[in-house]
Amino acid sequence: MDRKQLSMLLKLMRYSFVFIAIVFFIIPVMGVQLSSMLLAGGVLGIILGIAGQSIVANLISGIFLTLERPIKIGDQVNIDGNAGIIEDITFVSTIIRTFDGLYVRLPNEKVFINNITNYAVNVARRFEYVIGITYDSDAEKAIAIIKDIIDDDPIAFKNPNPTVFVDKLDDNAVNIFIRIWAPSSEWYSVKTRILWVIKKTLEENGIKIALPQRTVWFANSMPANNIENGENGCSISPHP
Repeated sequence: MDRKQLSMLLKLMRYSFVFIAIVFFIIPVMGVQLSSMLLAGGVLGIILGIAGQSIVANLISGIFLTLERPIKIGDQVNIDGNAGIIEDITFVSTIIRTFDGLYVRLPNEKVFINNITNYAVNVARRFEYVIGITYDSDAEKAIAIIKDIIDDDPIAFKNPNPTVFVDKLDDNAVNIFIRIWAPSSEWYSVKTRILWVIKKTLEENGIKIALPQRTVWFANSMPANNIENGENGCSISPHP
């Protein structure tokens, strides 16, 4: 049991001990009739039960979250569209610090019933690229270069093996699909670093990254001077 869960368990035990001590020791010593207290407590319990259903639901959900342990403090998670790092888990709410630095408090009932995506619970995480190169570039050479870059990276995993292959022949590009595994704690830094290294290395080796383009063929060829002068109602305007 980690420190935070132990702290929550100790709080629950302390509150239970105080409640038992008040009901069975302090109240009888003060001469208060326990039967009348139970009657008054029953009426009060009904009122509080109706008014505090959400609080009770959050409390029960917090207990189940403590027992099931799908998340813990410091985990990177996404709960109901709130992505960030778990800052605290109490009996009634869960505190998330989003990646934008915002403070988000989620009731434990909402945390318990919603899908939880925990980015840190597994030691490894995969990321993917799709890089398009021009048709006149050497795809086999590009694949070999990308594999060498991954092999030379000190953090990217060699097992599971990274995969690099031609995935699609698109209109303007030969798409190379890349899958790489990395430690969950270093996933984002590895992903951003390797992509930039691939881009620079491909260009240094004469492999061009494909750009969207379109070739227009005219049915009847026209003299270049007529096209430039806009004769026959035709004109061509340069576009960026």
